[in-house]
Formats: sequence, structure tokens, C-alpha cells
Amino acid sequence: MIELHYHPDNASQFPHMMLREIGCPFELRLVDRDHDAQKSAAYLKLNPNGKIPVLVDDGEAIFETGAIGLHLADKFPEAGLAPSPGARDRAAYYKWMVFMACVPQAEFRAWFYPHEFVDDPALAPHAKASANERLMGIFERVAAQLGAGPWLLGARFSAPDLYLLMMTRWSSTLPTRPVRAFPQIAAHAERVLARPAVQATFAAEGLSAPFV
Repeated sequence: MIELHYHPDNASQFPHMMLREIGCPFELRLVDRDHDAQKSAAYLKLNPNGKIPVLVDDGEAIFETGAIGLHLADKFPEAGLAPSPGARDRAAYYKWMVFMACVPQAEFRAWFYPHEFVDDPALAPHAKASANERLMGIFERVAAQLGAGPWLLGARFSAPDLYLLMMTRWSSTLPTRPVRAFPQIAAHAERVLARPAVQATFAAEGLSAPFV
């Protein structure tokens, strides 16, 4: 049995969407962030970093959002969320998965928690403003790469499209929302949001429109 340790509207949303796209049996295990459950001794045994999400698959705990996505796509190849190894677009798939994890997701850490990036609390607003500028540049580059799309891999829908939707949702907290600034980002989000598995994920997490 697969367990996803999650919190609504958190980084766990990406693997949650993947699991519903795959259609395999899984259990949701709520991590109560409001009471710092991610710092509890029991949770730290699963993820010593004290962050959400964790996927437990056959007793093995997997942490890091991108790693969970890569694992699920390979474990369930019949879901078609990743090109097969050796396929022409497999390299592009790796590129986008690693990019999402290491670039926008990492920058959002600085946006949401700027105090973690400065020694002087008075500098936190400057760190936050800098993160906003970098994130807008990132979305500008993603929009240019999307082009006519409809997906990040061109004609093929894949896991990175779900990852980008989560990043786009987080971007609604930025002063200038990328879905308003970049038509390609808005169109992509609309296409992904129309998928039944994505709608089911948002409903299960108790989220309501507007989603981006």
C-alpha cells in the first residue's frame, strides 16, 4: 500500500495529483502543519528534514517532491506520466522535472520564508522582493519554452505539467500573477485544471476556485 503524508495546498499536491492520475490505491495521511506535526519524532523518522511530503511505498519512505514524482512515474509506466527510458523526449522529461524541483520550487522557499535566508530580520522584506523578481523571470522563461504547447513536452502530457500547475498555483501569491502576465501559463493551467484527476485532488484537499 502507498501512503502519502500530506497537508492540503502544500508541496504534497504534486504527488497527490500524480496518484489520482495513476489511479492506484493509496492512503492520505494528514500532517497537521498547524501544530508542527512535521517536526514530531514520528514524522522525523520518515523525513529527517521535517518537510512535507513523504511517500511511503511498501514500507520505504521517500522524501523530496521531485524524487517522489520520478518514483511514481517509473513505478506506474502504464499511466503514461513519463516517456519510457531511451525515448526521444525522456531527456526533456528529466529536464523539466529537475527544473521544477530545483528552480521555481526552491525560489518559492525564499518567497514564503524569507527570514530563513537572512541573518538580520530587517532584511527579510528585501529577500522576499528579490525572490519575487527571480520567480517572475522564471515564469517568463517557462512561458517562452511552452510556446504553442499544449504541454511542456509538446504534444504529450506528463508529470512535469502537474508540477508546473502547482507552481502556478503558488504564484497566485506574487504581486504580479503569472497567469495574468503570461497567456501561455494561463492556458496551460486551464488545460491541466480541466483534468478529472486534478479536480479530484483539489476537492479531496478541500480547495475551491479560483485555483490559480
